[in-house]
Amino acid sequence: MLPRLLLAHRLLAGAAAPLPRRRTAAAMSAAAPGTRLLRGVVFDMDGTLTVPVIDFPAMYREVLGGDEAYAAARAAGGGSVDILHCIEGWAPDEQRRAYEVIARFEQDGLDCLQIMPGASELCGFLDAKQIRRGLITRNVKTAVDLFHQRFGMMFSPALSREFRPYKPDPAPLLHICSTWNIPPNEVVMVGDSLKDDVVCGKRAGAFTCLLDETGRYGPHDSLPEDVRPDFKVSSLSEVFSVLEEHFDLAPVVSESRI
Repeated sequence: MLPRLLLAHRLLAGAAAPLPRRRTAAAMSAAAPGTRLLRGVVFDMDGTLTVPVIDFPAMYREVLGGDEAYAAARAAGGGSVDILHCIEGWAPDEQRRAYEVIARFEQDGLDCLQIMPGASELCGFLDAKQIRRGLITRNVKTAVDLFHQRFGMMFSPALSREFRPYKPDPAPLLHICSTWNIPPNEVVMVGDSLKDDVVCGKRAGAFTCLLDETGRYGPHDSLPEDVRPDFKVSSLSEVFSVLEEHFDLAPVVSESRI
């Protein structure tokens, strides 16, 4: 474990040998298909592999102390709230209360946990192609364990928020890549959040795929360059086409490629 963590640290610090530069989304669309190796896919959980059920605005309001505090946090965060970051500097008693509120909302979500349409089929497709599957979530390990047990699909590694630092820091994705012995530019990060999933993937040097079921983020080309994913889909079913059209789906080899 220690050598892997040291490797992830070297990658974060830029000490590792430079990896091939990734194409931008626009350049990729013009490139010949099958020219990019893919050996691993890392998924977000809530809202990606599972149907979103947590009322996050209500949770944020209760944690922060009402509408006014929530509005201030949104303004400070450019329209979004990173609740875990918000409470990091609080006093221990305040943090304890905040985590109790978060745990209650998350437990309510677990009680009605549902698999996202297309998730099982996509995982079966990756398994058939011998493509590794990992998971990174800001939810707790209990939620990950329940997900594995309830739906019978395993992701390894599966990192919860007990792994620090968590998304959007690239550390968890780099840790998974080092565990797999696969460089980040042969991995795709799939998630429903620009600020967490896409930013994590881009900072790590992986390809990124945004799941936007409702179109809340608008057209792909309208997204700011610093958070623009390589791909944008409206369902997990569309990920099949993205992978087959834009990547050489090569099985994992035993030797290290980092």
